Formats: sequence, structure tokens, C-alpha cells
Amino acid sequence: MVSDPLSEALALLRPKSWISAGLDAAGPWAMTFGPPDGIKFNAVLRGSCWLRVGEGEPIALSRGDCFLLTQPLPFVLASALDQEPIDAGPIYAAATDGIAQVNGGGDFFLIGGRFSFEEEYARLFFRGLPPVVHTRSDTAQSRVLRWALDQLALEVAAREAGAQLMSNLLAQVMLVQVLRLHLSRSDPHTPGWMKALADRRIGPAVRAMHADLTRRWTVSDLAQEAAMSRSAFAARFMDVVGISPVSYLSRWRMLVASERLKRTDQPIGTIAFAVGYESEAAFSVAFSRIMGRSPRAYRREAANRPSGWSGND
Repeated sequence: MVSDPLSEALALLRPKSWISAGLDAAGPWAMTFGPPDGIKFNAVLRGSCWLRVGEGEPIALSRGDCFLLTQPLPFVLASALDQEPIDAGPIYAAATDGIAQVNGGGDFFLIGGRFSFEEEYARLFFRGLPPVVHTRSDTAQSRVLRWALDQLALEVAAREAGAQLMSNLLAQVMLVQVLRLHLSRSDPHTPGWMKALADRRIGPAVRAMHADLTRRWTVSDLAQEAAMSRSAFAARFMDVVGISPVSYLSRWRMLVASERLKRTDQPIGTIAFAVGYESEAAFSVAFSRIMGRSPRAYRREAANRPSGWSGND
């Protein structure tokens, strides 16, 4: 079976989504929002508006557009750039059935929510993403996204039994699709884990690592998978991912191991062998160096703490 690192990473992340509130607006309006708690997801179901995140350039949004807010930065939504924004807090506090209204609503509708993820995995996974990941609905690659948005609009409008569950599942479908589209057009100058999946030279080496964690990979082995010289591969991997191939492999092994420590009662020696270590002692040293505590301590802590990472840890 061909390794699919994006699916593997999302499986470890175990994303949980909450559709938290909608915005129904009309006429001239503008609102300012504080830094979001976690990875925020928003989709425009009707009308258009402008988005500005932090001190960034304004982004025009129209029906069917989606955006992820990946960093704790304040942002503004507005019908026009010349509108003076007001605090969104009181407006959302007065929401009825989860829908905040401005000027009676009717022209513009946006649905918003957030995702939480397993703590350690999210930090590695989202490193390198820009503050806002914007996906337009009018691109050929956005067909699945448009379908999911149409379904989400029906669920929000109908409010039938199970609507909350369906909305949350659709939000996860849209998360995957937004990340796919981001991978297909990501900025080659911004290093990050996700860049490796889209890179035509580095991608095969990353997939090879994921497919066989027990192999004693060397940089030369990985360079062969990428059809590159050892030195060129090592330099390109550092440029694309931001860390060395050996560091990436070690971190991924520890993330897989930590998942097993949390969710199974397998002996530590068995887990060590499954992620490529020949002895429990060597694995414990590596795990402690990367994860900050021993495998046994990690397992004890995991049993006593709630899971979930909202993005601001």
C-alpha cells in the first residue's frame, strides 16, 4: 500500500470540530474579532465581504470561499474596507439559536467553528502554515469543497435531528480539502512539514519513511528514494521542511510511539521495535530527548489528562 502521510497525520491529530456560530448581516457593517481560540474555520454561504488578519493585506471573500485562521491574531470582517469596525463580542453574545445578526441580516451569511487536535501532533503539523489559508470556490479543484458547503448550508437551514453531528463531519471534510488545496499551491519559500508532501523531490522520501518506520534509514537511503545526491537531498530537505531528514524521521517516530503509548497497553519494548529501535533503552533516550519526558512518564500523564489542542498552547 502506498503511504499517505497527510492521512496518517490527520489520523494522529484526531481532529474534533465544533460549528460554533453563524453571522447573518445586511447593509454596511464591519466587526473586529479578538485572537481566535484554536484553529478557526469559516465558510461564506451567502454574499461577500472583506477579511483582514492582523496587519495583513485585505482578502476579498465571496460565496463558497473558505478560510482557516491558524494563528492567534485579531481579525476584521467587513462589508467594505472603508467601514469602521465595531467589537463583535456583544453582537455574538446576543445571538439567537447560534446566529448573530447585523442590520436584520439577509445579504451575507457566514458559518464559523473551530478545530481541536491532539497536542503534540498539531504543533508539528501546523508549523509553517500562514496565518490565514484562503480557498476560493471558483477554482476547478474546489468541487468537493463546494459540495460540502452546499450540504453544510442545508444542515444549518434545516436544523433536523443529527444536524450538529452532520455539520461537524462536513467541517472535517472541508478541513481536509482546504489542506489539500493549500498543498497544491503552497509557497515554496515557506518551510514546513506540509511543504514536504507537495515537493516532487522530497515527497517520495517522506512517503518512504512513513511506509517503513522499522527500517534503519540513512540520509543516503532517503536520497536514493528522492533520486538525488546525498548532499543535494539533505540541503533541499532542510530548505523545504526546516529540519534535517534525520530529525524529521526521529520526530515522526516519536509521534507514532506516543500515540501507541496513549491508546494501547503494548509493552514499551514492543513499541520501540515498531518505530525502528532495537532496544528499549535507546528508544527511551530518544523519546525523552524529543518529547521531554520518558515513555513511562508520558503514558502516566496521558492517562490523567484530557486530550485536545486548540492552537494556542
